[in-house]
Amino acid sequence: MIQRNRTGTAAALVALALLAGGCTGATGGVRGTPGAAGLRDPYFPKLGNGGYDVGHYALSLAYDPRTGRLDGTAEITARATQDLSAFNLDLAGLTVAAATVDGAPAAHNRAGNELTLRPHDEIPEGAEFEATVTYTGVPEPITDADGSEEGWLRTDGGAVAVGEPQGSMTWFPGNHHPSDKAAYDITLTVPAGLDAFSNGVRTERRTAADGRVTTVWHAAEPMASYLATVAIGRFETGTATAPLGADADADSSASASASARASVSADAGSVPVLTAAEPAVAASSAALRGEIPTILGRQADRFGPYPFSAAGAIVMKDGPLGYALETQTRPVFPAASFDRATLVHELAHQWFGNSVTPAGWRDLWLNEGFATYAEWLYAEEYENVPARTRFATAFAQDANWAFPPADPPAAENLFDPPVYQRGAMVLHKLRETVGDRVFDEILRGWLAKYRHANATTDDFTAYAESVAGKDLDGLWDVWLYGDGKPEKP
Repeated sequence: MIQRNRTGTAAALVALALLAGGCTGATGGVRGTPGAAGLRDPYFPKLGNGGYDVGHYALSLAYDPRTGRLDGTAEITARATQDLSAFNLDLAGLTVAAATVDGAPAAHNRAGNELTLRPHDEIPEGAEFEATVTYTGVPEPITDADGSEEGWLRTDGGAVAVGEPQGSMTWFPGNHHPSDKAAYDITLTVPAGLDAFSNGVRTERRTAADGRVTTVWHAAEPMASYLATVAIGRFETGTATAPLGADADADSSASASASARASVSADAGSVPVLTAAEPAVAASSAALRGEIPTILGRQADRFGPYPFSAAGAIVMKDGPLGYALETQTRPVFPAASFDRATLVHELAHQWFGNSVTPAGWRDLWLNEGFATYAEWLYAEEYENVPARTRFATAFAQDANWAFPPADPPAAENLFDPPVYQRGAMVLHKLRETVGDRVFDEILRGWLAKYRHANATTDDFTAYAESVAGKDLDGLWDVWLYGDGKPEKP
């Protein structure tokens, strides 16, 4: 995301009380226990749910921009991680019309943003099950502490959906915590004359007799729900291909020439690039959209193989979307934020944050600090601006020292300058400590080891030390966790 200034047992008892208080639908005799309502993330304790792991979402959505009405069906395939008598899904607003589990009607109850389903029969630990929820309503966005909005945002004649950190629950029920990644198939039906874009590869586009347009999108690789997106409206598109990148074991040292690394990448296959821009900004954004294959190729040379089966971007005219977001495979930008530095940042997130995803929101610097440092590396290699110059500038700015990047004090601070700029400073100090060759080995190896997985800050520090072959506690204590600004940069 482009930086924004953003100023258990009890859960099980609550769930049982809700179920006893009047669930609707069929019930059956069960002996398991309810999954936890919330994963107790320190910043968003009610986000996510316990007792199961989602493997796949199949979302079928029909939207009417004139009324703002969204009609949806979510088919959620998951595996139980305990004996389940009930489980929760996160869903803000919207009205649930029906729910089933493995085809049988399931009792369902709403309490705030928690949708509790009680299946007819207990789900044993380890069993795969499918929950289907049919819902409708006018999605309402979530307003964050700084006044920015996320979730389902209405635009002139359409909509755009962005989800970081909790907005995705405004348009589909799910396990909305980054630790539970899944594959997605998203089917979108919109009125005649409009189009709709989402994550991954477009596998189908058809027009019904009444003129309504349906598109189907397939995102095969695991994705955190906050990275899911939808853009509906009138668009002009562009297509291209980008190199997937060299094998993770290929030479990535700073001494390897750009041309040599590019020749290796060119032999590694390619990925389709699809961009979409609203007509008002299509012409002004066309040249930079056309640079996406080159930028991705350069990043693949530096970081390792591009991790997904599709790429691209969506550019919206300025309006309700006030920031860019690294939505998986197809980042979303308002026109005012669509510049080269931001594009480099959001594309770098496809590696840092989207493929290797934080295990919890405290680990967000693994996304934003790394994507910010990717900007510095890109400027160093292709724009003749040394990363040390960017480091010195960031070091001098007092706002970057408000708190340690690995320990934001509250949810409203997750997108504050220390997470981005001081996070990038951590990486530059690591690079200066271990040298360019080892630093590049750390970056590429980190991305390879945790490809399509979740990771923590402790995972990264331990991995960096293992590759460097030395104790780096002094570096982490000062730059990653330290409360004050060092005397010298």
